Amino acid sequence: MAITYEQGLAFVQGFAAAIAENKEYLTQLDSEIGDADHGTNMNRGMQAVLPKVGSLEGADLSQLFKTTAMTLISTVGGASGPLYGTLFLGLGTAVTGKTALSTEDWSQALDAAVQAVRARGKAEPGDKTMIDALQPAADSLREAAQDGATLEAALAACEQAAEQGMQATIPLVARKGRASYLGERSAGHQDPGATSSWLLVRAARQAITAET
Repeated sequence: MAITYEQGLAFVQGFAAAIAENKEYLTQLDSEIGDADHGTNMNRGMQAVLPKVGSLEGADLSQLFKTTAMTLISTVGGASGPLYGTLFLGLGTAVTGKTALSTEDWSQALDAAVQAVRARGKAEPGDKTMIDALQPAADSLREAAQDGATLEAALAACEQAAEQGMQATIPLVARKGRASYLGERSAGHQDPGATSSWLLVRAARQAITAET
């Protein structure tokens, strides 16, 4: 089984739907340790992405992800736009010239994207950011691919790792971003960026395996 352009498009559209559905939840999480705008900003960006990717003709996966990236960078305020833009740009660059992606291809693309986000945001695992969901997801996907797991099993492991990483941000003291200004008071709250990153990984799994 390989990941096709249609599945890539369904992933982007599914992520937009997940953000719209969880907009208030993400904003509530952000109101506790940030600017209370994560859900609103991400929803504005992903809603702007939908017509852009919907009107692409003769595009490949690289163009799909790069179009998503540039739209997010130009429409989302705060840190979310540049970071999610960097994520999709990393995916797009990694899959250049490929019409369908194997499990290994998708793993390498996610690895590249996560490393790009880490470089852009200067964040490490444990800093209470989106990296706390994305890095375990990329690690699990890589390990599953190396073990010869099916694409479905690899994506399931990837999603589970992202969810666990998201939940693991709750006791952490933030060391990056607006939440870091709160110091110890940031502990006890789930990171909104890690939450939207879990939604992204879940959207990929759902689109690619056609599950809901």
